Amino acid sequence: MAPAPPLTRDVAGLATILATSGVIHLVRPEVYEGMVPHVLPRKRLLVHASGVLEIACAAGLLVPSTRKAAGWASAALLVGVFPANVQMSVDHGKRAARRGDTGSRATFAATVARLPLQWPLIRTALRATGR
Repeated sequence: MAPAPPLTRDVAGLATILATSGVIHLVRPEVYEGMVPHVLPRKRLLVHASGVLEIACAAGLLVPSTRKAAGWASAALLVGVFPANVQMSVDHGKRAARRGDTGSRATFAATVARLPLQWPLIRTALRATGR
């Protein structure tokens, strides 16, 4: 059996991000329900499920024997929730266009700027696989 990939600072950081986000998904699901793409039903259930998955991935990244599998699962999860991030940007863009105020435009700009940040997280998850 190959040795576990090392727990690097970036992988530990990803675990922290996933754990924190996962807890918020469970404690304050309404924060995330608006991000769920409109075509998907049962938004609360999806938010809770993604929170549980984030916590499981975070825990798996910290345990040497599960780090590789958790890295793959984390990468898949981050790709899977990307449409929610896009939905959030689309919704804020519509709100900014409707309202036209500086705050709405700034929030929209922040959500768009956040989108490319998903890729370094995915790369970190893949590094946890030992690749």
